[in-house]
Amino acid sequence: MTWISAIFTWMPAFSALVSSIALVMSIINAQIYVRARSAGRIGGGGDVRGGSPAAPPVVSVCIPARNEERNIAAIVRGALANEGVALEVLVHDDQSADQTPVILAALCAEDARVRAVPVQPLPAGWNGKQWGCERMGQEARGEWLLFTDADVRITPDCLARALAEAKRLNAALLSTVPQQETGTFLERMVVPLIHWMLFSWLPMPRMRTSNDPATSAGCGQFLLVQRTAWIAAGGHAAFRDSMHDGIKLPRNVRRAGFHTDLYDGSDSVSCRMYRSAAETWRGFTKNAYEGLGSPLVLVVFTVLEVLGILLPWIWLPVMMVRGDMPIGPTVLAGFAIAVQLLQRVILARRFRQSFECVVLHPFTIALLVAIQWRSWWLHLTKQRAWRGRTAG
Repeated sequence: MTWISAIFTWMPAFSALVSSIALVMSIINAQIYVRARSAGRIGGGGDVRGGSPAAPPVVSVCIPARNEERNIAAIVRGALANEGVALEVLVHDDQSADQTPVILAALCAEDARVRAVPVQPLPAGWNGKQWGCERMGQEARGEWLLFTDADVRITPDCLARALAEAKRLNAALLSTVPQQETGTFLERMVVPLIHWMLFSWLPMPRMRTSNDPATSAGCGQFLLVQRTAWIAAGGHAAFRDSMHDGIKLPRNVRRAGFHTDLYDGSDSVSCRMYRSAAETWRGFTKNAYEGLGSPLVLVVFTVLEVLGILLPWIWLPVMMVRGDMPIGPTVLAGFAIAVQLLQRVILARRFRQSFECVVLHPFTIALLVAIQWRSWWLHLTKQRAWRGRTAG
């Protein structure tokens, strides 16, 4: 047996190790990533004087919108329905070519708490979403800013519960991955990978107990941040050309000396990001590489995903065809596959994901590798775009 053959024969040992780490990490993280408790009484200063509760905190809900005629009314009205907080809703309409401006004007006339932030030309070097968020952040009057997307839906108790959770965790920025609604086949395969990546590789115990930017995380669909922390972190101007505010903003807030955290808001926040295979592919390839951050990290994750996760699914059929099934490596390959499936079952049950993504787990991981490398290529060639438009 040559040394190359020996390495291939025993490669399932590496797969078993990586798969086990991902499963254990998921189990640990599931104990930390919990749902928000009931809001209780929330005051602006968190205290009660003279027997009267302090005024509720003011939240500015900031919604960047470009061609969102099917979504804008639902997210605005959903935000306005929130109880237990004082709020305003800001919308930055980024030169929409559909009925978004007409709908937004009607919403502003309907409720004085809704404001359309005056649009200014997109400056050179800015991504459209980050420019819109920067403009809204500068115009906001609230103590807290919620940066969210037009396709997100929130329940009437969402903001009060999130603020209470931020207070409990002493977090200047709190984020969650909304309950992800999926329809088409590619959505059902790819979207659940958000939770798989988060739970497999983020050490949430360290995230919770430190302010290390490297262990921060967030989801751009729901970023609730104190205005003072947002300003100290440089606002969205600090990553003006980025496509990944969910990673960039928490890291910058931590660098500014504040704590950021995550919670499970899947019972109060939901989102259907995409509605076709093409939208899903474009949406994930626009920022998957940026979420990793560097070519070195891309290579490391490729090794983990290909040799650590995919390999046993390839190794077993190859060895069966060769008629060479050594007991030790075969057991390790089977163990790795079983551990991976168990992890996917746990996540699918927890986040109400389609069990298709469990059965087709190796296919989803192959898709993930393809998305990450395609995203790197788009980054390299400056072809990434938000809502059909590249940076100005």
